[in-house]
Amino acid sequence: MTKKNLLKTAVLSALVGTATSGYAAPDMTPVLPNAQPGECYAQVVIPAKYRTETSTVVIKEASEKLQIIPAKYEWAEERIMVSDGASELRVIPATFGTETQTYEASPATSRWVMGTANSNIEANPAMLAMARAGGANLDNATAGQCFDEHYKPSSYKTVSERVLVSEASETINLSPAKYEWKEQRVMVSPASRKLVEVPAVFDTVTERVLVEDSKTMWKKGRGSVEKIDHTTGDIMCLVEIPAVYKTLSKSVLKTAASTRVVEEPARYETIRVRKLVSNVSESRVPVPAKYKNITKQVMDSEGTHMWHSAAENGLEFGKPTGNQICLQATPAKMASVTRQVVKTPASVTRVEVPAKYETKRVRRLVTDAREVRTPIAAQTSTVTKRVKISEPRLEWRSILCETNMTGGMIQNVQTALVSAGYAPGPIDGVLGRQTMVAVERFQRARGLATGGLTYDTLDKLGVNK
Repeated sequence: MTKKNLLKTAVLSALVGTATSGYAAPDMTPVLPNAQPGECYAQVVIPAKYRTETSTVVIKEASEKLQIIPAKYEWAEERIMVSDGASELRVIPATFGTETQTYEASPATSRWVMGTANSNIEANPAMLAMARAGGANLDNATAGQCFDEHYKPSSYKTVSERVLVSEASETINLSPAKYEWKEQRVMVSPASRKLVEVPAVFDTVTERVLVEDSKTMWKKGRGSVEKIDHTTGDIMCLVEIPAVYKTLSKSVLKTAASTRVVEEPARYETIRVRKLVSNVSESRVPVPAKYKNITKQVMDSEGTHMWHSAAENGLEFGKPTGNQICLQATPAKMASVTRQVVKTPASVTRVEVPAKYETKRVRRLVTDAREVRTPIAAQTSTVTKRVKISEPRLEWRSILCETNMTGGMIQNVQTALVSAGYAPGPIDGVLGRQTMVAVERFQRARGLATGGLTYDTLDKLGVNK
């Protein structure tokens, strides 16, 4: 990786760490693409994604059609049984009822917002973590419930303490050494060889040297999109900084330094010398430690930030800080479908008929009556519903700012917004608050990233870059 790319990576990693600490979702783009000088980037909100699911619902269950095939008979002349004892089949028709099935067409959602329960400012993860640490039971909160933050300052108490004034030690008494004087011829300095330095000779020359290479640096952008909320709108621009040179004067060696050797003879003197008779001695006397009783103030409890339900009396928690979070819930959208169901299936009951006897033409049973069942398929209906597949998140995207936009381009954006049915205010080439509100409404309607005038938005508006 080149030096320039290493610098980009370090700067962008620091920017991402700073920007994502205040939003509900982590920034999943820690390194920007190969940015060029003059380009600007901002953290924008990528909206949640949904998919439409289709399912089949039974509106009438499967059943059977029951048909009775009657018995067959023949006639004969004889005195016999007029009719055999037999049994008759009687149909008991099926009974039906209806039932209504309710399904979720759109899921319920909830989010934490800052301020009142109707606020549109989404609470960032850092604020929610502070509330949990301060005692707010966010997991069991109900829709519309709010929590307030109070600060309880530190408290102190006075304690007594025995402190060491001086440590235990020893007093050392020294008995000096004893000496005697004697005359002695001694060598004052031995024979030696001395090196004498011959200094170097220099010339002065000037040279133009590179102090710092040319480089690119990420700097805060100016005059960019106005902030729509408290989490988007931070702009970073890549700026090229030229190389830095400096003219230096330096000494150049003309003749190197050298040395020469000088011989020096030994020297002797007759001197009085002091000879050691007895060494110095010591005696040690212990000195006890000294203590003193003092009083001081120590912290009894640290200052804490407390969170509690807004419905409670907050006076016991300390001074209010003004921070409040509320759980905002959107109920699920439900739909229903009514279907016909079989309460009791069709059936057959058998009735016994006794035999009759006479002398006459009789009818004899050839085949018994029987039943035929024909299956009836179930009736179904298709329903659709929306299911969330991804949460909203923050990403760095290339945007327009003062560095890379012109008044003519802004006029084109304002004209395109009017054509799309959004009111940007006067078409004056100024990217003001009213124009950015219209841009964000256009982005939300088309599922685009919000928080800056991105190049994806220009493409959807049909504006040339």
